[in-house]
Amino acid sequence: MSYHLGIDIGSSSIKAALVDSETGKSLGVVQEPKTEMSMQAVKNGWAEQDPNDWWLHICNAIKELKKEFNVTSTQIDGIGISYQMHGLVVVDKAGNPLRKSIIWCDSRAVTIGNDAFKAIGEDKCAAHLLNSPANFTASKLKWVKDNEPDVYSKIHKFMLPGDYIAYKFSDTINTTISGLSEGMFWDFKNDTVANFLLEHYGINQALVPDIVPTFGIQSIVDKKGEAESGVAAGTPIYYRAGDQPNNALSLNVFNPGEVAATGGTSGVVYAVTDNLSGKESTRVNNFAHVNYTKSNPKIGKLLNINGAGIQYRWLLNNLDVGSYEDMNTLASEIPVGSDGVCLLPFGNGAERMLNNKEIGTRLVHVNLNNHNKGHLCRAALEGIAFSFFYGMEILKSDGIKASVIRAGNDNLFRSEIFANTVATLIGQEIEIYNTTGAIGAARAANLHKGDFKAFGKVIMDNDHVMTFKPLKDKTPYVKAYNTWKKELELALHNN
Repeated sequence: MSYHLGIDIGSSSIKAALVDSETGKSLGVVQEPKTEMSMQAVKNGWAEQDPNDWWLHICNAIKELKKEFNVTSTQIDGIGISYQMHGLVVVDKAGNPLRKSIIWCDSRAVTIGNDAFKAIGEDKCAAHLLNSPANFTASKLKWVKDNEPDVYSKIHKFMLPGDYIAYKFSDTINTTISGLSEGMFWDFKNDTVANFLLEHYGINQALVPDIVPTFGIQSIVDKKGEAESGVAAGTPIYYRAGDQPNNALSLNVFNPGEVAATGGTSGVVYAVTDNLSGKESTRVNNFAHVNYTKSNPKIGKLLNINGAGIQYRWLLNNLDVGSYEDMNTLASEIPVGSDGVCLLPFGNGAERMLNNKEIGTRLVHVNLNNHNKGHLCRAALEGIAFSFFYGMEILKSDGIKASVIRAGNDNLFRSEIFANTVATLIGQEIEIYNTTGAIGAARAANLHKGDFKAFGKVIMDNDHVMTFKPLKDKTPYVKAYNTWKKELELALHNN
């Protein structure tokens, strides 16, 4: 038997998976560390991690996988890597990190990106980057240049988190177009590195790593990589992508009209298109999807909803109920529209899709005589579902026409009320799959063969849980949504 290894580098933990190389069937997934990974915040709004901590936990996870499933080094014949997006790793000529990684949730470069957006011009950024430079990796690199000149002067290459881990396996530094696009280093209009942004930031183009395809032999595990990781020298790294494009891949989302959704602490809607529109570039992020090529561009439009699962968790922690299942049961006893109770779930910081306004969570129309916990639970689920639909409407205005939505079997999508509300309002089926980013990355190691149809069949055969179909009578859902939307517009107007 031979297996593909999938690695998913999150900011809270590392997950590693083994799948059968031929069938794609998952052998198992492990997490390291067992408790949450540490994150350093030297100043308010900063977030850093040591890249070598990721590598340490990866090596431990591989050791655990091999032991638990009795797999030898030589039985692993390919590696796929998924990683937390928008991070910055800078290394010297010896390949050693010059500082901790500035990770995705670090906001120190917001002003740098916003100033560049104005100076370069919003139209040019939208046409070439499909985004504002914002707080992405290029802006973080500019921050290092401005604030840590001694560090900057020693930089040999910058890397994204997944690039660094591939380097640790192989002693080879490279990246992908998809990776460069997530850092705002890719010019979609000219199909080159975004030299105009590098020039604006005064960043030397020599710092950009070599570019390799997303699928194919990107590099090979060397002797040092074998000694540290326990994966045999000569094993190819076949695939690498950021966590959101990888999540879409894990759900078999590759073609225009296909949408991947997640409903964890925050919510994400990731829609694939072949339209290079940057119309909503301040509210929607646009990245080269995993199957992007210059001749056949596929763009992933990513819309983030900060106030999603965290809202439902807050209720769980503050209501006297035992579990999410209990909350769902209470909610199911209340009619659509929650008898008028309305909840805006935006209490987890500024919302990009609301033009970075921070309106907080708002609970309105509560009647102290008639309403109870069930109304709060239903209003929360509906409010989060409505925010997903509101986001889909933004994507629709940017050229997305959803044909199917595929979602992971995570917190919110386990709720029939939530999934039915979204499916009914959007008017499309929601297919639920029980998979993870690490399993998706492991399976993607097979896509160097180019058989996307067989890849999709593996996901359907192994992971499909159920499908929510739109309900025939959408009238009460539309009425409840319109009431919610009026409250949202009022809150935005008064903010």
